[in-house]
Amino acid sequence: MQIQDVPFCTIEWDKITPTEHSGINGVAYWRTFEMGNIRVRMVEYTPGYLADHWCNRGHVLLVLEGVLITELDDGRKFTLTPGTSYQVADEANPHRSYTETGAKLFIVD
Repeated sequence: MQIQDVPFCTIEWDKITPTEHSGINGVAYWRTFEMGNIRVRMVEYTPGYLADHWCNRGHVLLVLEGVLITELDDGRKFTLTPGTSYQVADEANPHRSYTETGAKLFIVD
């Protein structure tokens, strides 16, 4: 990852208004910061959330709270708990997220 056109800055996440993104089930609330060529998000999934699409975008994702199940389009599933991350390149492995209990994530893409 090469970060371009982003000077040093800090983010007070609680001051960013969340946007709502519905899944097949449940809702994702995104607090988003975009600058230069990066997007940084604090994301909260409600219990039972299931993404409504297969994502092809590359990410670095860290689970802060809860349990996240990430499914790849080849059928593999990974269970991530607080302190666990995944990294994936653009177009490498289409994936989607699910959580039974809810989850809070920090994502850079």
